[in-house]
Amino acid sequence: MNIVACVKQVPDTEAQIKVKPDGSGIEEGGIKWVMNPYDEFGVEEALRLKEKNGGEVTIVSVGPQRAMETIRTALAMGADRGIHICDPAFDGADAYTTASALAAAIKAIPHDIIFCGQRAIDDDSGQVGAILAELLGIPQVTVITKLEFTGAGVKVIRPIEGAQLLIECPLPCLLTAQKGLNEPRYASLPGIMKAKKKPVDVKDAAGLGVSVANKATIVKFVPPPARAAGKIICGDDVALKAAELARLLREEAKVI
Repeated sequence: MNIVACVKQVPDTEAQIKVKPDGSGIEEGGIKWVMNPYDEFGVEEALRLKEKNGGEVTIVSVGPQRAMETIRTALAMGADRGIHICDPAFDGADAYTTASALAAAIKAIPHDIIFCGQRAIDDDSGQVGAILAELLGIPQVTVITKLEFTGAGVKVIRPIEGAQLLIECPLPCLLTAQKGLNEPRYASLPGIMKAKKKPVDVKDAAGLGVSVANKATIVKFVPPPARAAGKIICGDDVALKAAELARLLREEAKVI
């Protein structure tokens, strides 16, 4: 079985994000970069499939030089090889451009199951997996929380409001991973040492034949408005305090 896991490097969830004064992007100095948490679920599920059924796991990532660290993390977890799509032309790439680059790289290798995170925690678009499946011409099931390999295909659980869907899907297919699918493992010390010797192919836009001419661009980043100071209603009379609270919620907050 040939399994592909797509990963993205994102700021750590505990990082303090600051917008540049000119609004052109975020201040990257001092930020700790990690594998997108939802992609971790995809990598873990790929490794479990490999351990149970045999095969090979390939990690594919679009990103700058620093993204190599995230690829090596996945290799240290147990993946076999990596593909790093690294080109300044892809900096700030939109979902379609990113998916086009991933599709061009994945088309050139055998693939039975492709895993993506259901979304990335930085741009939060949740579009790359769906676009990638469309470009490859394969079926997709998004936001899965359980997977069973049947030999000719997969059975997956996809939660919806108030229920769960059991979906059967033939191979090849693309699945996007959600929290609850598994508990990602930590890379062991031997795994980290082995990862240094595992092959990673580096490709650029020209080598993949991907055009970035129509790439969407972000015009400006704007930080959210500063939160206003809270109000404390003082006094000993509970009824008066409740009345004042109701007035503030109605006249100032305008929520009632």
